[in-house]
Amino acid sequence: MGQESWDSCGVGAMGRDGGKSQRHKKKGEREVLLVLLACLRKSLSGTSVWAEDRDSRKIANHGMQAIVAIADEDGNYLQEAWEHILTCVSRFEHLHLLGEGAPPDATFFALPQTELDKTKQGKSSVLPVLKNKGPGRIQHAAATVRRGSYDSAGVGGHASGIVTTEQISNLVTNLNMLEQVGPSDMNRIFTRSQKLNSEAVVDFVKALCKVSMEELRSTSDPRVFSLTKLVEIAHYNMNRIRLVWSRIWHVLSDFFVTIGCSENLSIAIFAMDSLRQLSMKFLEREELANYNFQNEFMKPFVIVMRKSRAVEIRELIIRCVSQMVLARVNNVKSGWKSMFMVFSTAAFDEHKNIVLLAFEIIEKIVREYFPYITETETTTFTDFVNCLIAFTNSRFNKDISLNAIGFLRFCATKLAEGEVGIATKNEDGSAKIMPASPEGRSGKQGSLQFLDKDDHQYFWFPLLVGLSELTFDLRSEIRQSALQVLFDTLRNHGHLFSLSLWEKVFDSVLFPIFDYVRHAIDPSGGSLQGQGLEEDAEELDQDAWMYETCTLALQLVVDLFVNFYDTVNPLLKKVLLLLTSFIKRPHQSLAGIGIAAFVRLMSNAGSLFSDDKWLEVVLSLKDAATSTLPDFSLIASAMYEIESRSKEDLSATPSNEDSSDVTDDVLEGRRLRSIAFTINDVKCRAAIQLLLIQAVMEIYNMYRSQLSPRNTIILFDALHSVASHAHKINNDNSLRSKLQELGSMTQMQDPPLLRLENEAYQICLALIQNLLSDQTSSPEDDVSVETYLVDLCREVLQVYLDTAKPGQLTSTVDGAPSGPHWVIPLGSAKRRELAARAPLVVATLQAICGLADSAFEKNLAQFFPLLAGLISCEHGSNEVQVALSDMLSSWVGPVLLKSC
Repeated sequence: MGQESWDSCGVGAMGRDGGKSQRHKKKGEREVLLVLLACLRKSLSGTSVWAEDRDSRKIANHGMQAIVAIADEDGNYLQEAWEHILTCVSRFEHLHLLGEGAPPDATFFALPQTELDKTKQGKSSVLPVLKNKGPGRIQHAAATVRRGSYDSAGVGGHASGIVTTEQISNLVTNLNMLEQVGPSDMNRIFTRSQKLNSEAVVDFVKALCKVSMEELRSTSDPRVFSLTKLVEIAHYNMNRIRLVWSRIWHVLSDFFVTIGCSENLSIAIFAMDSLRQLSMKFLEREELANYNFQNEFMKPFVIVMRKSRAVEIRELIIRCVSQMVLARVNNVKSGWKSMFMVFSTAAFDEHKNIVLLAFEIIEKIVREYFPYITETETTTFTDFVNCLIAFTNSRFNKDISLNAIGFLRFCATKLAEGEVGIATKNEDGSAKIMPASPEGRSGKQGSLQFLDKDDHQYFWFPLLVGLSELTFDLRSEIRQSALQVLFDTLRNHGHLFSLSLWEKVFDSVLFPIFDYVRHAIDPSGGSLQGQGLEEDAEELDQDAWMYETCTLALQLVVDLFVNFYDTVNPLLKKVLLLLTSFIKRPHQSLAGIGIAAFVRLMSNAGSLFSDDKWLEVVLSLKDAATSTLPDFSLIASAMYEIESRSKEDLSATPSNEDSSDVTDDVLEGRRLRSIAFTINDVKCRAAIQLLLIQAVMEIYNMYRSQLSPRNTIILFDALHSVASHAHKINNDNSLRSKLQELGSMTQMQDPPLLRLENEAYQICLALIQNLLSDQTSSPEDDVSVETYLVDLCREVLQVYLDTAKPGQLTSTVDGAPSGPHWVIPLGSAKRRELAARAPLVVATLQAICGLADSAFEKNLAQFFPLLAGLISCEHGSNEVQVALSDMLSSWVGPVLLKSC
């Protein structure tokens, strides 16, 4: 088949006919073209090109000329035919390299091939022109024949068996003939790609990527010809409109990611270096506003950095990005985002050298190039902050983490000083950044001037949230440093924040610090399953480092609230909820932290509160008091269940000598498992309530004059509920006997809540007495407060009398009680209890004496039976009798004489 035959098939004519473009559009003619190109591709791929048929060699030579013409004049219509053309071009270029004596790419990307025995090379096949090209030409050509060749229709490596001397001779002859079509003719196909229309150039890039992929994947002869051409093509076409370029880069990006993750390290390195060259070309051009091409073409670096398992590739990517920063920092705009993503990925790398190398670059950016990263879109600054936060979590070097936290402080200062830019809002409501004013750059601008202060959140939140999360770090130095920087930042720059921003700071930055110790809080205030057990105690001991952090952080939150009270006072309810959530926690240490912080808040800010704010305070205290009431009913039910099961076990156990021992062991085990939690819980809650009522009294003493009668009554009700509940427990003789049975397990006094009851009643009495003496309102209010006092005094005296009531034995007649037989004197336990209650009774008698004459006379009828009972009952000490004698001599006698 000669040149005439080739032209008669249409290929040659297509290279010359001016109307061929229209014919290519027809489906039938396109199919003919594909078939012809496939034939030519086959003739250049594999061993058929080395056939003895000289006509076939002529066809290949003329075919290459036709390919150049077709690609040059009809590229817009080739579509999938580009793959055949580019495969032929790649193969043709390969043969030219062999003719020049250049070694194949496989010598760089594959294992060294065994050299052919020089004795097998026929000297007669070496033409004079080849001898001048170098001694290695025959070796490389023969190696190519022996290995076969790649083909984009399938991965190469088609072995051809033993190479004969005759085949080598044919190879060299054909190389000489193919020099009629030079590399410059081939390169014209690539340089003219910029003239292709939008669809054709995408088809061209897809085909070139496919050919390059097969070249690089070839197990026998990997090549980089098409890969280097991809870099050129991207450079030639970077002036395309954004839509077309996005389509081109979508194809190229996937290609570079695939090759960059290749298992062949040399190929992956070559791919990343090619991408670096291309990126540097892009960075030579200034990116227009609202464009993000830089970010797009740098994304492959990010993806490969995350996916590659080769440490050499990850290190190369960091160095590539570093070179871009150092050489093109003036032009970097949207590319910062991908750069920071690369560094953030490096921060978590398992190799220390990569982490150190990446942080060196970050440090240089902070110290020398910070202004460049603050002049683009909003996310650039936040991406940089997130990158620093990633380095704060470095597990290799504590100094890196501390330095990263220091850089976060630097960022906060720059943000507050106006070094980041001026925030405004677009029409769609999103934030955008305007370049900072020269005054701000020179330091003359005092602070950021935001048109809408809520825009602060776009800048401050990543920084503040990142520092907040670091307070959970297991390393003490990191935790303390983050906590200090976080609150220093808020304290120093909080004046820039609006109320809405402060609300988000409290909700999303400050409160989450305490989630670790608040996560198990029952909102209902009920007991929590599993809390207080030895397992839970061990877990809390293991995490004891958190208590120190929480204590300091809670104090700093309180101080922050006080410092910016004028702005954040509407958030008082949320702060109180935080503090009471600690108080409700069934853990004495944590509850103590909450109570101490509550008192700290009242001490520093109580004078600033209005009556409505005080109402929020007293209601929160009442809620805390109600939610922490000890629940002893579970002990009684657990004891009842144990007794019931014990009886069942006894009835089911055969009578033998060991039955009692077995029953005791089972009962003891059940006791330990069923009651341990309840005992620990009630003891914890009792201790919390003691701390709470003492804190209430401390707060009341500080701000007695500021508390309105309404708020004081609410406090009174809260404390009275504590006292009443404690008395109910103390007066339950059945429960007390069960607690006595438990013995050393409970380690509780009898009655169990006597101290809590006495102190609660004592504070209640003080509150209502002070309220009565401070009362300056209408007589109706006086009467109401007086009623509270009278009822409380009667209640306290009745409690004492009930305790002092002696036990009685009764005689029976025919099974019916006939009346008391004798009175049983009080035992020592009862006398000790009465002695403990005596101070409260004395204070109550003194409160009765403090009533006005008219009030005393009006209520004497209610008090007289109680006073008479005090005269006749037994006492644990003489304190009550002395106080009673003083009251009778100073009040009752004169009143009776006056009435007579």
